[in-house]
Amino acid sequence: MTRVSLGIDLGTSGVKTVLLDEAGTAVGGASRSYPVAATRPGWAETDPALWEQAARDAVGETLAAAPGAEVLSVGLDGQMHGTVLVDDAGAAVRPAVLWPDARAADQLPRWRALPDALRVALGNPLTAGMPGPVLGWLAEHEPETLARADSFVLPKDWLRSRLVPGTPCTDGSDASATLLWDVSADAWAVEAAERVGVPVRLLPPLRAADETAGTVGSAVAAEWGLPAGIPVSIGCGDVAATLLGLGAEAHRTVLTVGTGAQLVLPGVRPEPADPVRHQLYRDAEDGWFAMGAVMNGGLALGRVIELLGADWDDLYRSYDTTAALPGFLPWFAGERLPEGIEAGTAGWFDVGLGTTRADLLASALEGVAFTVRRALEAMPPSAEVVDLVGGGTRSPVFNQLLADVLHRPLRRLGQRDATVLGAARLGWRTAGRDPEPPPGGSTELVEPRTSEHLDARYARFLRHPAAP
Repeated sequence: MTRVSLGIDLGTSGVKTVLLDEAGTAVGGASRSYPVAATRPGWAETDPALWEQAARDAVGETLAAAPGAEVLSVGLDGQMHGTVLVDDAGAAVRPAVLWPDARAADQLPRWRALPDALRVALGNPLTAGMPGPVLGWLAEHEPETLARADSFVLPKDWLRSRLVPGTPCTDGSDASATLLWDVSADAWAVEAAERVGVPVRLLPPLRAADETAGTVGSAVAAEWGLPAGIPVSIGCGDVAATLLGLGAEAHRTVLTVGTGAQLVLPGVRPEPADPVRHQLYRDAEDGWFAMGAVMNGGLALGRVIELLGADWDDLYRSYDTTAALPGFLPWFAGERLPEGIEAGTAGWFDVGLGTTRADLLASALEGVAFTVRRALEAMPPSAEVVDLVGGGTRSPVFNQLLADVLHRPLRRLGQRDATVLGAARLGWRTAGRDPEPPPGGSTELVEPRTSEHLDARYARFLRHPAAP
């Protein structure tokens, strides 16, 4: 029998599972999707029961494909910022409100009106989809729902309660991403919560991410197909799990490119700033990481391809970076940091009679790379080399452009599904063990090339009236 930990990654639109053996090798895995409901414009909700069914199905498929595996523990991670209200039996009293939800925008003036010391101590941008504003909105618009709730938890906490019933709780990585956490004091921001109308009684206690939440009982074991008596971790937020799965180094930035882009820098000091230029969250251990989130990555490039009737090969074709190109603003979706940019301000500028379709595609690539640089420049100082991961990094043309624009060497990591692997590592720690570290990244670097033309176009990009 191969001894393994089961990792469960509860994402926004789907769940992934994996089995990780003691050598740090993934034995198998599965995934299931579920819908995000938009019952009103700007809303984003999911019935937590869908999470449980999808997770149970994915676990069943994973275990069926690995009959020789002995599951010793379960580790969890989940989408951050989601708000799940539960009663005293742990049942959800309404659908979960997710991070893309914008209904609580009308609550943000209350947060801006907080005394400077309380607002700055939150250490993060004021965002409508975070649990703090969402709970404020629910207190105002659904008081009867809040009256039925005993606590609020984050998505992975609710899923954990399906495996190990018990007192609602969360971990530091999720708590620090709620706009209800005092980064300076490393504790719930009770006074701030009271001032903005969030019931303090709803704030759950904190436990360590790799702590044992409890063991799987016989009835749950039969439902999920798991061995009875195995421990389940408290779990962490998905970004913290990704850092574990990558074996990320302190003070080295990790750039993930997908639908959006994330710049994550582990090993920072928790020092809130005013104005806020990046996110600041706890990791799955005893440290903190800074994060700069770019909304318009592959999302913007996919829209450009659609508008121009192109394909990805057209987009990623090599081009002369010294040639004159139009500018491009990739902001189909709004950007939050380092300064807010309104959604719907995307488009080309400085387009002339000689501009070609290939020029428009090349300038779109540059516009996304420039947006990543804009976010990187707002991050704390870091090691020169940037680790590069994500599905959006498969193109050598784009990778070279990113290196040139950022003026940083890029090291592309081969680790796939790092997030769910990080969850499985938490499971091993809960079982009192630690598998071999994840394999190191490629030693081949994408070295930056000097380009005055790119730097000049970046300066033009920042001067555009739509770029604050």
